[in-house]
Amino acid sequence: MIIAIGNTKGGVGKTTLAVQLAIIRATAGREVWLIDGDRQGTAAAAIAARSESGKLPGIACAQYPDGPNLRAQVQQQRDKWDDIIIDVGGRDSTALRAALILADTLLVPFAPRSYDVWALDDMAVLIDEARSVRDGLRAVAVMNQADPGDHSTDNAEAAAAVKEVPQFIYLPIPIRRRKAFSNAGGAGLAVSELTPRDPKAIAEISALASAVFNLI
Repeated sequence: MIIAIGNTKGGVGKTTLAVQLAIIRATAGREVWLIDGDRQGTAAAAIAARSESGKLPGIACAQYPDGPNLRAQVQQQRDKWDDIIIDVGGRDSTALRAALILADTLLVPFAPRSYDVWALDDMAVLIDEARSVRDGLRAVAVMNQADPGDHSTDNAEAAAAVKEVPQFIYLPIPIRRRKAFSNAGGAGLAVSELTPRDPKAIAEISALASAVFNLI
């Protein structure tokens, strides 16, 4: 399966989710290829830190911020992998557009803030464009960096707004702002690999992985 994690809005935690999902799948015995489609190379840096620490399982990672190169590499190598996870976005880029053509599923993280929700309109346009030239792209939106607790007005209002965007399937699995995610990300670790463990962070990301990879 090819999963693209992208948004034209920066700062919504795309790389954090990409790294977490890649490690979860590799730990489950899947052959995983993580592609960093951003010139900043944050995902590639996280995986390099993981490799340098000797943490297993190792994660194969490549950086292709140029859309034509990303598309060519994935087309050539897709049969070698069980799962390909592409981290793209922060702006409307050739890499993001290429990923939309390649992916089975697009996962769009958004924060429960007005600017982040409004930016989903830009993604909706790109999704429509991709669907005009290929069939079968599933687009799902997930709230990332959600406010703690179950009674946040901002969380509820953002979720309601996203449900009104017809291009997306809204996944009611909020990933909340937790220190475990930032601590794990910089070291190229899954939250389940941190000590001490954060059971809530582990449960949230595990539920997201299950939903995304079992999406029909």
